[in-house]
Amino acid sequence: MRKRKPKVRVIAPDPRYGDPMVTSFVNNIMLNGKKGVAYQLFYDAMDIVKQKTEGDEHAIWKKALNNVIPQVEVRSRRIGGATFQIPTEIRAKRKLSIGMKWMIRFARQRSGRGFAEKLAAEIIAASKNEGAAVKRKEDTHKMAESNRAFAHFRV
Repeated sequence: MRKRKPKVRVIAPDPRYGDPMVTSFVNNIMLNGKKGVAYQLFYDAMDIVKQKTEGDEHAIWKKALNNVIPQVEVRSRRIGGATFQIPTEIRAKRKLSIGMKWMIRFARQRSGRGFAEKLAAEIIAASKNEGAAVKRKEDTHKMAESNRAFAHFRV
């Protein structure tokens, strides 16, 4: 490579839980640079999770995120005029970012009043291995499994 690798940015931990992963999640929630609003939405959602379930809401969120994180994905590759869906493993940072983005996206698509309630509902569903984000992960894994025959085309 001609260029040097860029330095990895250190993400500061969030104020309530002291977890950099929460900050990363909030950064994905954020729209138009409104980080304060994004933090408030996330913390409101965590308060709702705490009310609806017994136990540590941070642990429930982590469990939900782990249930949403995909292990493999399919990538399209053209070989000899045909396009194949080739299953490939995902590196750790990409797994995490995909899982976060799916959780937020499907929370936004849910019905309900206010994003905090929608996000709380998605977190609770994902922690029970239910919900649209978990379904997306399972569909991705099924697709990778059904295309396992093309794994030898992997680059």
